[in-house]
Amino acid sequence: MKPTLFLLSGLLCDDAIWFEQRDALAPLVDVRMLHFRGLQDLRSMAKTVLRQAPPSFLVAGHSMGARVALEVSRYVPESVLSMALLDSGVHPPRFGEHEKREALLALAREKGMAELAEKWIPAMVHPRHLNNGRLMYTLSSMVQRYTVDDFAGQVKAMLYRADAAPALIAYPGHTLIACGRQDAWAPLAQHEAMARLTPRCDLLVIEDSGHMVTLEQPQATSRLLTDWVEGVLEEQSL
Repeated sequence: MKPTLFLLSGLLCDDAIWFEQRDALAPLVDVRMLHFRGLQDLRSMAKTVLRQAPPSFLVAGHSMGARVALEVSRYVPESVLSMALLDSGVHPPRFGEHEKREALLALAREKGMAELAEKWIPAMVHPRHLNNGRLMYTLSSMVQRYTVDDFAGQVKAMLYRADAAPALIAYPGHTLIACGRQDAWAPLAQHEAMARLTPRCDLLVIEDSGHMVTLEQPQATSRLLTDWVEGVLEEQSL
């Protein structure tokens, strides 16, 4: 029987963020994609994963989804065979973050999710991808599948998050840490700092990509995750 891999979506993202990776990984693992619409804290999001989890599993998270993966590992560290954390961080809210997130929420409440998508998405991708109509349509459509209340819940979850560094330090397994080289939201230096917290990790960079690596560079991201999964499965077979 194939091992289970959870793919956890980030803020304002749903299963569409993972479609390319799902197809690439399906021959190796039982892929389960989860998003966190309607939830307001990372603990509830982690419990959503745990309710579906077998005794052992792999977990990969993108952005907020990576923070959920860390929360899952905090609850059941021995059950998580390995983690992949993409375009994320472990730090608690920083100075000025509250105001920035609340401003985006106010925009969504005043003008709707389409206006939010128009404002938010350009900062999430590599500048050269702004003219990629298919990519921008996919991202905008995904954002607009969320309601303002959904967005408010996820904003609350991120603004009241705890420092996740202790979870990363305590996790006994191997961690893959990866990001887009041009990720302006969660920059490479942030991931380098994460990698210094644990010797049990690989730090990889996806070229020519901003924050939305799974869609901006789907083939490179799929190769990276395939190599990671194959490595975990090989280790488990020894």
